Amino acid sequence: MNIIVQQIIDGLRATTLPEAIAVIAGITSVYLEQKENILLYPIGLINTILYVYLSFSAHLLGEASVNLFYTIISIYGWMAWSRRTKAQAPALQVTFSSSKEWGYQLLFFAGCYAGLFAALTALKHYFTPGAIPWADAFAAAAAYTGMLLLARKKVESWYWWIATNAASIPLYLVKGYAFSSVQFLVFSVMSVVGLIAWQRKARAVLAKA
Repeated sequence: MNIIVQQIIDGLRATTLPEAIAVIAGITSVYLEQKENILLYPIGLINTILYVYLSFSAHLLGEASVNLFYTIISIYGWMAWSRRTKAQAPALQVTFSSSKEWGYQLLFFAGCYAGLFAALTALKHYFTPGAIPWADAFAAAAAYTGMLLLARKKVESWYWWIATNAASIPLYLVKGYAFSSVQFLVFSVMSVVGLIAWQRKARAVLAKA
């Protein structure tokens, strides 16, 4: 236990400026996501762009691909969240996924995991011996799914965030990014709070229907 604590302390002391900025931007964007605030996208882009660089540096190619995907899907989400009805209300509302949509999510996750695991395993053999394919692929596939559902304002996006955050805590700690591990621990707590908040919003939408 003392060894783990010391590792975290040493890692925090070694935190670089890009990692610190990325963490602060990430925590801010998750807070804004809880509040259904569109500013989560421009602030989140700071986090994702920096983490593309940090993930590549740590041979976490799955996580690098996640953050590249985040960057692209954030632009789509930003546009989708910006749409307004004639009454100037948001066109997208927070809603629950149907059983059919849940099936699509699980298939999407499974496809992403299989593809990422195969690619990362091959890359580990030839280019990045420090990679951790099974864990990196799981965190990345869950994050892909969560980001896609976030853009559609689905409550279930939070379940996927909880999964990817839980997987990312040890993943980044092992790679020496202790501050990032702390970030994902904070994200885990915030994701539970966000899930509860969005469940309330989705129930309110159902009540009005």
